[in-house]
Order: sequence, then C-alpha cells, then structure tokens
Amino acid sequence: MKLNCIAVDDEPLALGLVCTFIEKTPFLSLKGSFSNGIDALQAIQNDNIELAFLDIQMPDLTGLELARILDKVPEKAPRIVFTTAFNQFAHEGYKVDALDYLLKPFNYEEFLRAATKARQHFDLVRRAEEQSVQQPVTAKDNHLFLKVEYQMVRVVFEDILYIEGLKDYVKVHLESSARPLLSLTSLKSLEEKLAGKGFMRVHRSFIVNLSKISAVSKTSITIGAENIPVSEQYKDDFNRYLSQWM
Repeated sequence: MKLNCIAVDDEPLALGLVCTFIEKTPFLSLKGSFSNGIDALQAIQNDNIELAFLDIQMPDLTGLELARILDKVPEKAPRIVFTTAFNQFAHEGYKVDALDYLLKPFNYEEFLRAATKARQHFDLVRRAEEQSVQQPVTAKDNHLFLKVEYQMVRVVFEDILYIEGLKDYVKVHLESSARPLLSLTSLKSLEEKLAGKGFMRVHRSFIVNLSKISAVSKTSITIGAENIPVSEQYKDDFNRYLSQWM
C-alpha cells in the first residue's frame, strides 16, 4: 500500500528534488507540491495526506508553525519529515513529534531511509488496528486491558486520572505512576469502552475521570497538577454534568 505524500518548500529546486525522490520511491504517492505552508494546510484538510515532507524556513507560515497547527487536529494530521538547511531546528522538530529530520543537502539514500522509517511506522499502526479488530480491548466492571508495547496490561478505572490522545497512540495518565502508559489505540475506541464508567471526553485530545477533578473554570479542568482544556465541542455535555451537582 502506498503512502499519500505532499512536499512543501519555498525553494523551487529543493521542492523539485523532493518531488523527484517521492516519485522514485515505489511505496510513496505524490499528491501535491506546495511552495508555502498555507496552501499545504488546505490540502491536508481536504485530502487524505499521510506523510508530509516539510521545509522549516518558509515565509508567512513556517514548517514548525504548520506542524503545531496540525498537532491540534490529530485526526487530520499527517506524519512529518522535516527538511531544512539549519540543524538548530532539530530539537524543535522532535518536540512536535516529527518522524524524521533531513538536513539539506541530502541525497536519495538519506531520503529513502526517512521514507522507509515512515513506511515502517504506518505498517505498525495498521497491524495494531487489525489486531484490535480481531482482539478488541476488553472492559470489565472496574478495569480494562490495554496493549502496551508487547503485553496486555490491566488498568483499573479508579487509577486513571485522564487519557491524552496523540496522533496514533494514547497516553493513559495514572494516579499510581508518574509515567503514563503508551498504547497504540485511538481515543475514540477508549471513549466507547469507558462509556458509563465515570469518564467524559472534554476535548478532541482528552478524556477525564470525573471523580478525579479537583477544580473547574470556564475553559479548563484541574486534575492533580494538570490543567486540561474543555473545548467548545464538548462544553455543553460537561456543563450538563456539572449542573447535576450545583
């Protein structure tokens, strides 16, 4: 299966080179090339783009700024391979969960290495989705089982503080551990499993354990030391829940 790709770079020669490399790679499919981040954002919103080769230094909207915008809409966000002539951006690139980072000038061998890393990532995601269909996450009265790395981990509902959705994973933050569990599943799937168990989705990226809320403001919830946003999409449901206790 081919990965749907776009290339974004304000330098015509660099953009042409990346397009050539994409078209040369059998498991990639070029769906568009763009000289600015604004046009690229529109294409991502309208099409099923899985992978973006994205320059960082661009006018109007930089590659990092585009990545941060996409990070707020994980359902539509492609995975990103940054391309840049400036190695000082590497740390920022990984902070926005970039798959890889190509330092210009790069050759096809280096490009192929990054593309192969992307293919392996999507292969892993698809295998996990297939396994979840065959062996769905099971939920009991007070716990569920999550696949974490290569094992099934029992998680008691009462121990869950909140769940954070990433692009392809979820982070389950626990009261008993400073380190969250990272599981290759979707927030939507867990929302269904936790229905009627004292949990509520309050943001496209967060599900909270209602019993762990210590404070509430107009736009956020406090659980422990964390402030979790309540988005407009879920505010009415949350306010209805609050009204029962006022």
